[in-house]
Amino acid sequence: MPRTLITGGAGFLGSHLCDRLIREGHQVICLDNLITGRIENIGHLIGRGGFRFVKQDVTEYLQIDDPLDCILHFASPASPVDYQRFPIQTLKVGSLGTHKALGLAKAKGARFLLASTSEVYGDPLVHPQREDYWGNVNPIGPRGVYDEAKRFAEALTMAYHRFHGVETRIARIFNSYGPRMRPDDGRVVSNFINQALGGRPLTIYGDGSQTRSFCYVSDMVEGLYRLLMSDEVEPVNLGNPKEFTVIELAHLVRRSVGGGSHIEFHPLPVDDPRVRQPDISLARVRLGWEPAVEIEQGLALTIDYFQTLRRSAP
Repeated sequence: MPRTLITGGAGFLGSHLCDRLIREGHQVICLDNLITGRIENIGHLIGRGGFRFVKQDVTEYLQIDDPLDCILHFASPASPVDYQRFPIQTLKVGSLGTHKALGLAKAKGARFLLASTSEVYGDPLVHPQREDYWGNVNPIGPRGVYDEAKRFAEALTMAYHRFHGVETRIARIFNSYGPRMRPDDGRVVSNFINQALGGRPLTIYGDGSQTRSFCYVSDMVEGLYRLLMSDEVEPVNLGNPKEFTVIELAHLVRRSVGGGSHIEFHPLPVDDPRVRQPDISLARVRLGWEPAVEIEQGLALTIDYFQTLRRSAP
């Protein structure tokens, strides 16, 4: 059985990857310091054979006695609310954490997959974004702690591949959504759903004309698994190429939830990207992958999840 370590394994995407790799026959070690991850995301796996949880910060000394075949590095705050609340930790996990995880991969002879992000493109001047675009990032702005941490992590990953011969994969993940998102994570999908379920105004920053592309979690996990199993060394975009304006998404969520929530406009945050849409030509050709879940279906499943959370809240 392959042995796999997932850093940030109690997070939104990390926990779904734990499930997928266990189904594929892997023994999984989930490492998370629970700053933004949630033990509830992996509660169904604790005590199960082939799964182990380790509470640890990946930026600290990292020792795993077991042999490892794969390391998936997903540890990091990943929403603006989180990485602006934990700016130093975000920079440390992108730099020191990636260094520790890559060092472990080198020592174990393990394949390494980095969870990078579309934020490496910043506020893009090229649309849609292809992997050969170098981006337009403000390194000293409030979002720079995440953007530059991931850009550094990509550079470090490629250096370990070229200099040490580590087998590496880099996923540039575009906006993902689905069950196990935190209600308070500040991402637009979870914000809109929870505001609509609570009968509160849907808050839009700016005029709502900025665009995003939303990929349901099961599609994203499929893409990540295919990338892990592939021979692709350089970055690969993973996301849904169907582009929505934020105001279109607000109307869609309001219709899906029902109720009378109105829309409230607030000032646009600094360096908020105006457009975001992946070119997934590379993933289509090299991985045979593209998203299959339509936004209406994915939103319905995500709304059901948040409704269940609300019903079970004390």
